[in-house]
Amino acid sequence: MITSALPTSRRTPDPTASADESITAWALAARGGDAAAVEQFVRALHRDVQRYVAHLCADPQAVDDLAQDTFLRALGSLHRFEGRSSARAWLLSIARRAVIDNYRYAATRPRLSDVADWQVAVERTQPQNIPGFDDGIALLDLLAFLPDERREAFVLTQLIGLPYAEAAEVSDCPVGTVRSRVARARATLMDLLDEADEADEPALAAVTNWRELRRGSSRLLDRVTEVRPRT
Repeated sequence: MITSALPTSRRTPDPTASADESITAWALAARGGDAAAVEQFVRALHRDVQRYVAHLCADPQAVDDLAQDTFLRALGSLHRFEGRSSARAWLLSIARRAVIDNYRYAATRPRLSDVADWQVAVERTQPQNIPGFDDGIALLDLLAFLPDERREAFVLTQLIGLPYAEAAEVSDCPVGTVRSRVARARATLMDLLDEADEADEPALAAVTNWRELRRGSSRLLDRVTEVRPRT
């Protein structure tokens, strides 16, 4: 992967700065030729890029290549990055374009993946053997039932953690549209959890162990959708 070719030195971010502020500072330093900042920038956002690309990409085998392509494009464009938006939003916009370009090249695939493909790919990018991992996989099962645009908005804001304004920038739509999609996504997910208890819905019955899925998804859904200020 691209990180293996980078220097191993690390710098400690300012503890008073937010994660996004630190990442943006690394991107600006990398623009000036700071190799250690390049490494920190890539390390800080590599997982987010993989998760987002996995959500959009129809081919789980292409996730790593598209993530690497995203960073190569970004590093080649750093001289144009001025920090007017966060480096995270800027990079995810590049990731989105990389996936779209890949679809245009393939010319035979839809914009967003089939459920089985994107879900397998996202699961492969998740860290395992940590608290909450099983809950996260349960939530991914639920996300499979969301319409594409609502799923993207939910992933960007609730799983990756972008503010609504930056998610709107990545998705190229108004902030109000992102807010609406997230609200509807959450409502749909809660409805699905309620329907799971009835056990009469064929689509839900197709998912393995819905009782455990409900418990895990409820826990994670409560955590990731807590009301918090977003701009």
